[in-house]
Amino acid sequence: MPKRAPTNAELDILRVLWQRGPSTVRAVHDSLGHAKPVGYTTVLKLLQIMTEKHLVARDASTRSHIYAAAASQAATQRRMVADLVRRVFGGSTLGLVLHALESTPATGPELEQIRKLLDEKNGGRI
Repeated sequence: MPKRAPTNAELDILRVLWQRGPSTVRAVHDSLGHAKPVGYTTVLKLLQIMTEKHLVARDASTRSHIYAAAASQAATQRRMVADLVRRVFGGSTLGLVLHALESTPATGPELEQIRKLLDEKNGGRI
């Protein structure tokens, strides 16, 4: 389990690895280059740091090392949201949900998904 939450730059790399699967530094660099310019050596250094933080796993069995996300996107999101709820909202899930809905309008389909989830959590009771 990672010791620290990923930085924004590390999250960008994780998104590439979640989408592409295990990849070389070159493949990650090329994927990131489309979004915003970043140097190859910067990507390499970030991947080395992420290996130390246990955010990625490195396969060094081939000449070009292969990096893979150590945890799934869903698991990482759950961990980061749980940390956010604890640190920012004092453990209040309600606080997080209310703030999220007040600050960023939800679309009709999103509200329907939220209603469905609430119904499921409530055991179908109103």
